[in-house]
Amino acid sequence: MSSAIVVRVTHRYSASAERVFDAWLTPAQASRFLFRTRTGNVMQCQIVPEVGGGFTVTDRRPAADGDESVFDVVHLGKYIEIDRPRKLVFDFSVLSYGDDPTRVVVEVAPLGPMASELTLTHHMGSSEHARMIEEPSRKGWVNMLATIERELFPRRVGVQL
Repeated sequence: MSSAIVVRVTHRYSASAERVFDAWLTPAQASRFLFRTRTGNVMQCQIVPEVGGGFTVTDRRPAADGDESVFDVVHLGKYIEIDRPRKLVFDFSVLSYGDDPTRVVVEVAPLGPMASELTLTHHMGSSEHARMIEEPSRKGWVNMLATIERELFPRRVGVQL
């Protein structure tokens, strides 16, 4: 039996744990970073921020570089645990790829009044598909966490401990 693929990424923010956590559950903020790509546009970001609720984020992307045709990628999440401001757990799937849901755990640790560290752990399963998308998924999560800093806290420089 193959071992499970787990992607874990971490990012420090110059913002309180509450502000970082709340960004994940506030549509106006989440639409600025959740599953956003360099060439795509978030067309829809709906969030029901309660256990049993979830999110739908639709990102319109070009079919290929320089191509004028586009396709929509629909990201779905169902919230399993919400423990503000420390932990958010959701089952995650991407409709365009027909994957079974995987589990994502977002943990936010305060480092001071205006600093925090977010660790995202994506339990991807042990399928061949999970192995094939492990590195692209890691890169996507790293870019997304960096986008939070650029989009939501742009005037902050460095982490003050």
